[in-house]
Amino acid sequence: MFVASAFAQEAADQAAGEIHTETGVAEHGSEGGFPPFLVETYPSQLLWLAITFGLFYLFLKRVVLPRIGGILEVRRDRIAQDLDQAARMKEEADAAVAAYEQELAEARKKAASIAQEARDNAKAEAEAERRRVEAGLDSKLKEAEARIALIKDTALSDVGTIAEETAAAIVQELVGGKVDKASLSAAVKAAQQQ
Repeated sequence: MFVASAFAQEAADQAAGEIHTETGVAEHGSEGGFPPFLVETYPSQLLWLAITFGLFYLFLKRVVLPRIGGILEVRRDRIAQDLDQAARMKEEADAAVAAYEQELAEARKKAASIAQEARDNAKAEAEAERRRVEAGLDSKLKEAEARIALIKDTALSDVGTIAEETAAAIVQELVGGKVDKASLSAAVKAAQQQ
């Protein structure tokens, strides 16, 4: 079996005086340790550190930094374009707002002038209508006064006749005789003049 043979191998190695470690096989009596911490390996470690650092520096300088610089340049150009476009759009928006406010002010002035003109026209039409109505009323008043004067004159002219007839009827009832028409007319006319 595999497990049994591994244990057998380990037991044989321990009997020979070897110790198996993760870093290798060490003699039983030798002083082992982690190689990076051993003083004997410092020069080779420093050499490989310098070579690795140099290669890494060249890789960063020749490959990575130009790419990053290009990306930064593209972003800077894009940001500058965006800022220019934003400034241009802001100017356009400000111009549009100014034009809107100007048109709004003109529209308000025009609306005020239209309203004033409408008020003036309405006032003029009302005044003309008032004058026309007043003229119509004046003419109707004059006609009514003329009719009243005519009716009054007719009534007054008839009053004398009616008064004579009434006086003749009263005298005839009271006295029982006929009265002379001329004397009755003279008496009515004398009473009207008083």
